[in-house]
Amino acid sequence: MKKYLAWYLVFAMFIIGIVPRVEASFTPSQAMTLAPVDRAAELQRIQTVLETKLIQQRLQDLGYTGEEIRARLSNLSDQQLHSIAQKLDDLRVGKDGLGIVIALLVIVILVVILVQLSTGHKITVTP
Repeated sequence: MKKYLAWYLVFAMFIIGIVPRVEASFTPSQAMTLAPVDRAAELQRIQTVLETKLIQQRLQDLGYTGEEIRARLSNLSDQQLHSIAQKLDDLRVGKDGLGIVIALLVIVILVVILVQLSTGHKITVTP
């Protein structure tokens, strides 16, 4: 019985650990208006990402010049700029890597504890 309970807990912690964290909230249905400061900050954030060497090279390969990109960015509405800035935030590499590492450590510790409790064997790790 203890063995089944231990494996159930291990499986449950594994499932809880691999499910991505999702945040949600209520938002008004009307369009949000951004202050001019927000527009300038988001435009700067987008331009910073576009000025990275890799993206700049790719845009040049596709035939876009820096002036053409700046002109197109200035023609975007506040809503479109905000949407692009949010998507850039979501694309950051390794954003939630620490959470994954912590979840894996917790799972390993739980497995060790459960194996010790269920079998009575002591697990030792030697370098």
